Amino acid sequence: MTQAAALARDVEASVASFTADLRRVKDEIAKMIVGQDGIIEGVLMCLLGGGHALLEGVPGLGKTMLVRTMAETIHASFSRIQFTPDLMPADIVGTNVIVEDHAGKRFEFQRGPIFANIVLADEINRATPKTQSALLEAMSEGSVTVAKTTHKLEKPFFVLATQNPLEMEGTYPLPEAQLDRFFFKLVVDFPDHAALHTILDRTTSDHAPEPQAVIDKARVVELRELVRKVPLARSIQDYAVRVLQATHPETKEATAQSKKYLRYGASPRGLQAIILASKIRALLEGRYAVAIDDIRAVAAPALRHRLILNFEGEAEGIRADAIIAEILASTRETA
Repeated sequence: MTQAAALARDVEASVASFTADLRRVKDEIAKMIVGQDGIIEGVLMCLLGGGHALLEGVPGLGKTMLVRTMAETIHASFSRIQFTPDLMPADIVGTNVIVEDHAGKRFEFQRGPIFANIVLADEINRATPKTQSALLEAMSEGSVTVAKTTHKLEKPFFVLATQNPLEMEGTYPLPEAQLDRFFFKLVVDFPDHAALHTILDRTTSDHAPEPQAVIDKARVVELRELVRKVPLARSIQDYAVRVLQATHPETKEATAQSKKYLRYGASPRGLQAIILASKIRALLEGRYAVAIDDIRAVAAPALRHRLILNFEGEAEGIRADAIIAEILASTRETA
């Protein structure tokens, strides 16, 4: 067997193993979450892309259950933070407390719930902006600093935040800097007729499904490394770059809606999210190369929370997804 053939066989085996592991995780989550395959896949993309996920939807759609179930399918530590208006930053990251032993009194750092592999930030936009910002360092740097001492967080570290629509009472908008730290923003829709019947069958009977752990945190780290090895043609990368540039109203790539309704476009983090998510989508479909269709499929969840509307866009109730759809329709595959 030639070296090229051996390399091709190894690549094929790696992709098959990746797909099999992710299918097992999805199947376990699907035992509890009905009719949300796209949301489940999006959350897994965030996990494997090394980013964080923001789920938006009205209460009762299973957002919290999704996060808790995913934590159960991955053998890793899990914590939940319920965001409320009186929550303080120290309640999240921890604080120094006075302890007394045979040597006398001293300060000791008491870790907060942020010190876990998977962290559920439930109803994140019900806390004040000061408390929301306590997550910024952890999400971007993988560490927290308390009293001038930096504490590293164990890898993998993954924040999955849920939020209610801003129109609901008692919510605070997330700062733009924090929104940009989220890999995807996923919108959880109301389940359809058939899904509602399945939900009732599973939740109102005497038999409750119990998901099992199918991979561990070490395997998550391995899968993250494989994602970054997926090759990307320069022409496809250039297409993704032009899509991002089209979200900036001052560029020549900007579409009519971008120029009319956007104040600021997406950041380079949005482009990174598109590329990594496209690589994951390719692997999920058994391919070891990214296609333009992969870019198009992940553009909306990667960019929708990074677009900042101007006054006219806000007044007319323009949706970011509509602007992204126009950009994808007008951006040519080749420059």
